[in-house]
Amino acid sequence: MAKTLYSVSMSADGFIAGPGGDMSWLKDYLGPNPAVDDLVEQVGALLVGNRTFGGDDPNKGTESEGEAFGGGWSGPQFVLAHHPPPEPVPGVTFVHDIRTAVEVSKAAAGEKYVNVLGANVARGLLEIGELDEVLTMIAPVMLGDGVRVFDHPGGAHVRLERFSVSHAEHATNLWYRVLR
Repeated sequence: MAKTLYSVSMSADGFIAGPGGDMSWLKDYLGPNPAVDDLVEQVGALLVGNRTFGGDDPNKGTESEGEAFGGGWSGPQFVLAHHPPPEPVPGVTFVHDIRTAVEVSKAAAGEKYVNVLGANVARGLLEIGELDEVLTMIAPVMLGDGVRVFDHPGGAHVRLERFSVSHAEHATNLWYRVLR
């Protein structure tokens, strides 16, 4: 059965996007990363938040713009959105409810990962007990403001167990299991 994995690049001070969802900061830190290269082969489906789906792209203006993993992956994509666009988007299924999104994305992923993209979706999966793993690629930069890797007003205590640490040219990769 598929597992859910929140994979995310973040700054050393815990931001995944700058103010207003700006992802342009990440462009300087994209590059070879064996952990990501290995992960791409293990992803069976994407579960993406609507803001992430329609947000800024670090690959803006390149051939890889709008492509998962910079164009290195293709497959079924599910976007959690209360108001899908009026026109269908090829290869993308819009789902309005998080439990249904988990169900259909896991079914599509088979034995592979459902790769979760978007802080709000990851938080929602944590809240319903459906997030299995977290992979953070920490870039050597501090943004000072923006979208946090995990934000839960009022606080939350989520226990993680680290099972892998690796290094790439522009990132330190920390891989965790979510403990329940």
